[in-house]
Amino acid sequence: MPVERTDQHELFKYYEVYETIGSGGFAKVKLGRHILTGENVAIKIMNKKDLGDDLPRVKVEIEAMKNLSHQHVCRLYQVIETSTQIFMVLEYCPGGELFDYIIAKDRLSEEETRVFFRQIVSAMAYVHSQGYAHRDLKPENLLIDEDHNLKLIDFGLCAKPKGGLGFELKTCCGSPAYAAPELIQGKAYIGSEADVWSMGVLLFALLCGYLPFDDDNCVVLYRKILRGKYENPRWLSPGSVLLLNQMMQMDPKRRLSVRHLLDHPWVMKDYNSPVEWHADSRYTHTFIHENCITEMAVNMKRSRVSTTALVKEWRYDQTTATYLLLLSKKQRGKPVRLRLEPTVCEDSCSPLHQGLQTREALHFSEDEDAVIVGSLEFCSDYIDDCPWVSATNNKDMRLASPSVEKKCVYSPSPERGRTMAQHRPERRDRDQGQTSENKENIAVQEKDVKIFALPPPRTPASSKRNARPNKNVLTTPNQNANFNGSKTNAVTPKGGGSASKESNKKRAAEFKELANVDLLAFSPERRSRSLDMAVTGDSEKKKRGGKVFGSLERGLDKMITLLTPSKKRALRVGPRKIKAQYNVTLTSQTNPDQVLNQILSILPEKNVDFTQKGYTLKCRTWGDFGKVTMAFELEVCLLQRLEIVGIRRQRLKGDAWVYKHLVEDILSTSSI
Repeated sequence: MPVERTDQHELFKYYEVYETIGSGGFAKVKLGRHILTGENVAIKIMNKKDLGDDLPRVKVEIEAMKNLSHQHVCRLYQVIETSTQIFMVLEYCPGGELFDYIIAKDRLSEEETRVFFRQIVSAMAYVHSQGYAHRDLKPENLLIDEDHNLKLIDFGLCAKPKGGLGFELKTCCGSPAYAAPELIQGKAYIGSEADVWSMGVLLFALLCGYLPFDDDNCVVLYRKILRGKYENPRWLSPGSVLLLNQMMQMDPKRRLSVRHLLDHPWVMKDYNSPVEWHADSRYTHTFIHENCITEMAVNMKRSRVSTTALVKEWRYDQTTATYLLLLSKKQRGKPVRLRLEPTVCEDSCSPLHQGLQTREALHFSEDEDAVIVGSLEFCSDYIDDCPWVSATNNKDMRLASPSVEKKCVYSPSPERGRTMAQHRPERRDRDQGQTSENKENIAVQEKDVKIFALPPPRTPASSKRNARPNKNVLTTPNQNANFNGSKTNAVTPKGGGSASKESNKKRAAEFKELANVDLLAFSPERRSRSLDMAVTGDSEKKKRGGKVFGSLERGLDKMITLLTPSKKRALRVGPRKIKAQYNVTLTSQTNPDQVLNQILSILPEKNVDFTQKGYTLKCRTWGDFGKVTMAFELEVCLLQRLEIVGIRRQRLKGDAWVYKHLVEDILSTSSI
């Protein structure tokens, strides 16, 4: 969903925003980066109009995440609310959903399941101790962080009864396959008891790789749950069978409580201590780390005492986000340092933030690849200090998550183009000995500037070279050829008369103009050096305004550099080379084009619409009422060391198990 122009200020003031990494019924999650700390975050974007009657649920979710600080609960950093939208800035977990991890490994071993289940028990025990019932526990709501630990997310359906957790609830909510029988029956229920049933279903999915109760027809599914009968596969140990039976009891009063799970024999196996469910002191609000406070105080130009008091207010604004992200950096062994100029105080914003207040409003592009859109004027003013410019030009902007790639795209403003055009005649008047041919080339130069300033839509890398405009007029001609292509005599008169001097001056002016035209056709480094030499060549001209025009030219030059695809990316016409990961299906093929063609031939048979971008397919399925029911990505890639073809898959929207069956069907039918 696009962000309203009036709503962009606070978000883009502190964050860079990139691709969509997930979506739901009323929300879209984008990858972001906190400008001050450089840390990746997940930004959940919700439109109030789309939420409608569900808006109170979002308020409950925000309040719950503000009150919950635990090592296995996803951290909330900041909340930005406007008249039309709500932005939740959350901890980013590059490992993806636990669900994807399960289906990638088919099923988990008992030992690995125990590691994850202890973390789930720890998180749920803490959540219940704070008076909350989650009510939507499933593998899609558990994320894996970079340390391979679980983080509980999505408290949109949580409840905190006023009479305590033992107070009965009546709202039937959650995912049907994980719902307790008392919810399906429409009876009043205890939230913590319903969570234990969901934990049992989740444990079964970890150990078996499928659900104990499953059917495409909801009526049949409900009947299976109400009977409470499921088959235990032969590979389950007696201890696992016993624990599952104790958790998935039809009578909620006979189920184990989370407190009993803390030291259950199956949970304790191979461990010397019960599950630690209290929050780690590093994650609580009671302990304030001095190093983080010191760095923030210097950046904000405040005293440490006042900075500490400001952080302890826990407003979940930019101050809270900066402190928590600094703390996260320290916990991971990174330097506790802030980037750029102070942005915590409103009065001391960096040039980036000042530009956002006065220039063309930023907005999300509907194109998922064009992530940040702004004005050319904004770029030229701040491009020197922009933290991602050098990376965009020199590095592969691949993120921690293999499926996400950063791209920053700017759309120039018409006002900027007119300003540059107005100044060019003054600069031309200062040059001596201009010929009519030079003027024609300058006109061509200005025309080509517009081509760079307003680039055409992106095309596949394979067709970029053929689609480029003819730049013969921008290349430096041979010294023995004139503009009409006819040869001239290259002999220079030996005499030192005024005629020969005038001719030499005219020739020098011609080549000077041609050198200026040639700037747009060569590398950014050459353009930058040539512009600097042109500006600093005449001290008198520099005093009269060369600095102004040089600044404008350098801004335009860097803008062109930013918009020009890197050589590395332009030359990449094949699939990406990535490391083997759990969301990559290995094939026996060595030809990526053959694998891609096989998938393309199967998708229409499965009623899957898709859009192709290189070797990535963005797939969708549609419901009866014209709504997207499933969205996912399939990307043909190469494994770095194995030299075989793999298929990266990522679910973006829709039921997880339906997605699992569909993707498995596509890949198996493709015979890869």
